[in-house]
Amino acid sequence: MHLQDPLVSIVMAVKDTAPYLPACLDSIIAQSYRNWELIAVNDHSYDRSPEILETYAKKDPRIKIYHSSRPLLIPTLQEAYSRVSGLLVNRMDSDDIMPDYKLELLVNEWNKYGKGTVIAGGTMHFVDEGEVGDGFRRYEKWLNEVAKSETHCTEIYRECVIPSHSWIIHREDMDIVGAFDREVYPEDYDLCFRFYKYGLKIVGLDAVLHYWRDRSDRISRTWECYKDNRYFDLKLHYFYELDRDTSRPLVLWGAGSNGKDMAKMLLARGEKFHWVCDNDRKIGKHVYDVLMENYEAIPFFYQPQIMVVVTSPKDRKTIHDQLLTWGLRPVRDFWFFL
Repeated sequence: MHLQDPLVSIVMAVKDTAPYLPACLDSIIAQSYRNWELIAVNDHSYDRSPEILETYAKKDPRIKIYHSSRPLLIPTLQEAYSRVSGLLVNRMDSDDIMPDYKLELLVNEWNKYGKGTVIAGGTMHFVDEGEVGDGFRRYEKWLNEVAKSETHCTEIYRECVIPSHSWIIHREDMDIVGAFDREVYPEDYDLCFRFYKYGLKIVGLDAVLHYWRDRSDRISRTWECYKDNRYFDLKLHYFYELDRDTSRPLVLWGAGSNGKDMAKMLLARGEKFHWVCDNDRKIGKHVYDVLMENYEAIPFFYQPQIMVVVTSPKDRKTIHDQLLTWGLRPVRDFWFFL
């Protein structure tokens, strides 16, 4: 084993995924990179998942099985992380599949940079029957574009910028950002924000590193905490902690339903803000006692911070280009929240 071949600890929560678990485990065993351990923690499964895990653990000693003392995903991940012994950490879901080159690509890229770096690649959705939903296809395409262009930090308020299993990180860096300590969902998005918070360098890999199984009973479709997938609460939490400068005027761009919901949340925080749009029917009117202004007023505000809450990709591109024309810059002056 070369010094450049560190042990990779793969943490995996397992909950009632017996139909998919063998394919998942087979894909891990098939990795071209051999120096790994799988920390698989059973989260109170009712099906044959524990038996399948034990069968595989008997065949491959790199597979280590534990049982969570508390139910739900994050406590199970906490249990898994407490058991890792590797230098590098990766995550896996028990119903998904790894391409056989995944760990090798991640480790080779991480070796170029070392500590202080997160290596993040792309993903691909699949289903056993039927077709992947359009929403997941759009998200997948966007994630892969972010990885390719390494725009993780500029895009972070739009959506979770790193697929939850397509990354690798040094264990000490994972400790610094708090690993899975925060019981906040979606846990992968919260973790991304903490990578950003602690200034880790995120290096994108233009490669599909994970096959994500789209199924009707996945928790992102069934859990209440994922129902409103705009995650405005989480985004505002980190925006005010990391990027909001209260000495600068805040501008909210967007007068649709999303903009109105964001406006109500800002008002609940006691925030005073300018509200702008390009809709002539709304400009000059008061909504929630806030005057709706023309977006062309933005250059007259002194050093504004701008939250853009629009859904149309075409409109976002137009707005992005207009803000650049005015000399404003992403992350420093404006952020897209959808």
